[in-house]
Amino acid sequence: MELELKKFRDVNLQDVFFDSLKEAYQEFSEWFNRKADDSAYVFEQGDGSVQGFLYLKVEFDSVLDIDPPLPPGRRLKVGTMKVNPHGTKMGERFIKKIIDHAIREQTEQVYVTVFAHHEALIDLFWRYGFEQIGTKTTDNGVELVLAKRIHAPYSDMYKGYPLVKLGSNKAFMLSLYPEWHTRLLPDSILRNEHNDIVQDISSANSIHKVYLTKMAGVDTLRKGDLLVIYRTSDNQGPAHYRSVATSIGVVEEYRNINSFASKEEFFRYCRPYSVFTNAELEQFWRRGNYPFVFKFMYNLAFKRKVTRACLIEELGLEANQYWGFFQISHGQLKAIANKGMVDESLIVD
Repeated sequence: MELELKKFRDVNLQDVFFDSLKEAYQEFSEWFNRKADDSAYVFEQGDGSVQGFLYLKVEFDSVLDIDPPLPPGRRLKVGTMKVNPHGTKMGERFIKKIIDHAIREQTEQVYVTVFAHHEALIDLFWRYGFEQIGTKTTDNGVELVLAKRIHAPYSDMYKGYPLVKLGSNKAFMLSLYPEWHTRLLPDSILRNEHNDIVQDISSANSIHKVYLTKMAGVDTLRKGDLLVIYRTSDNQGPAHYRSVATSIGVVEEYRNINSFASKEEFFRYCRPYSVFTNAELEQFWRRGNYPFVFKFMYNLAFKRKVTRACLIEELGLEANQYWGFFQISHGQLKAIANKGMVDESLIVD
């Protein structure tokens, strides 16, 4: 099951998934049919049943149906968002898609209306920097209006997401093998890879990732440190051109595997956010051969992948060093992000 952009007319409105939306909004079916030529992000099972639906719309005019009203301006409206919860962090994947869409469309503000009884959904929005700015009253009832400014003053790594703060934090290059890279970072998929390798699992859907490794130096990571993710070669051509930097993340926490009091605690920490299977985690726990465990946020996916050739020949990175994990300067991180066509305003001092 993968996230797809589909026309409304190609989505089955009769799916039971939409029943709750029809009950909550009496005009929903009529609205849905009017949108036949518009597109939405949809999660579907192999049998075609809908598990997630996200409709986004760029607006320019005043928003007069909320209190207080919003003045004219370019903003992104979350028109419809619903997820069937089944433990795979799909809600976080939608939050990332919303914010990525806002950045791509150059909209500074994102807003959504939601009924107060949807507490889990509201908590999800609040976690990533949305705040209540008003209410909306219709025949369907009173909804809260939540909004996020993409470039709001940086407060912390969660509310400030996707902003990346330099400050006194260190920056590093971190390499991932291809088989782990795309499962963990689905929005950084390469053009020659197949979407079907991105599964509906929590490690792919979540903004937060956990990785285990034994690479020297990783144990120096601290909260707030920055990671440029480097996908190693797939051996389908020279590594000089097949190995690429793809994205930027922010470290949330580093732990040694020996810091976990039990296997159960280790599994609770790793399983929701790692690409590794239960059998692999069991082996890692028993052998202890991948002792460095760290959690990081998946902040910025590059629009253009930056090849090893570019990193060495144009940006001056040392060709003969160990490329598994090494420190880079803030200037090098910014230069890599610039080559990756990342909006420079998303990296703050």
